[in-house]
Amino acid sequence: MAQVNGKEVGRIGFGLMGMTWRNPAPPVEQSFKAMKASLAMGANFWNAGEFYGPPEFNSLHLLNQYFTKYPEDADKVLISVKGGLKLENLHPDGSREGVRRSIDQSLKVLDGKKFLDIFECARVDPDVPIEETIGYIAEYVKAGKVGGISLSECNANTIRRAAKVHPIACVEVEFSLYATEILENGIAEACGELNIPIVAYSPLGRGFLTGAIKKFEDLPEGDFRRHMPRFQPDVFGENLKLTQEVEHIAQQKGVTPAQVSLAWVLAHSRKNGLAEIIPIPGATTEARVLENNKQVTLSEQEVIILGEILKRIEIKGGRYPPAHDHLLNG
Repeated sequence: MAQVNGKEVGRIGFGLMGMTWRNPAPPVEQSFKAMKASLAMGANFWNAGEFYGPPEFNSLHLLNQYFTKYPEDADKVLISVKGGLKLENLHPDGSREGVRRSIDQSLKVLDGKKFLDIFECARVDPDVPIEETIGYIAEYVKAGKVGGISLSECNANTIRRAAKVHPIACVEVEFSLYATEILENGIAEACGELNIPIVAYSPLGRGFLTGAIKKFEDLPEGDFRRHMPRFQPDVFGENLKLTQEVEHIAQQKGVTPAQVSLAWVLAHSRKNGLAEIIPIPGATTEARVLENNKQVTLSEQEVIILGEILKRIEIKGGRYPPAHDHLLNG
């Protein structure tokens, strides 16, 4: 078990984005089964977003419906909600007005069915000092309306500055075999120093490591990954080589590539001065939730082998389109 904001959570969390952002979204009852399975497996850290889906039905609406049907689960789950964006263009808004609008709207949609355990701005607003943004969220913590504050896609200096204003419950960043930057840019080191858990989003390489996509055409029409550099046809085959190496290791262990990938992320938790690391794979079916939560451990030798593979295979293309680069590691 891990500790986030004073509450025990499972070693693996659960990302709700795909349940309301996909078009078409999966049936609500299917999502409920996946959510129930997640809780049954101990994955009680749930990651949601005010912008995960259309205004009329985002992941907060799904949470409202779930906890309306299963009110007994509300105290068993810790939810972390991303907001702090202008919904019309998804640009960061860390101003007092932006933070208040986002939190107030989140609370309105939850409608008291579930406490807002953690709130985080999805990106750091380059026009507002992080100290001010954290201060605005802290007002809601002091008022008892929000349980804690998280950060997302921030740099090491931002983490340290924010932590001087208010305790930081966790830091959400991309971390997977396809995105190892936090081990090199000081983010993991800063979180280790301050004992802040890292929430690793997209731990399965945005689908590369699930084994479900083998070529660009496997991405559904309208899928946002069709616009991401590393999924483009001219580099897709090169980037798939990493997945193929992971598949080989998975076959030798008798497990799935996704399970090897999650085990690799977890192998860094509380190691070499790092803090707790909690991967939050997304899933829309009960079967995928059960697969992700099956406990698989890598030997030290297997971790070394994967490290050697990462040195040998260069991932082509950035994590996001170039237009988003200025909002990463803010």
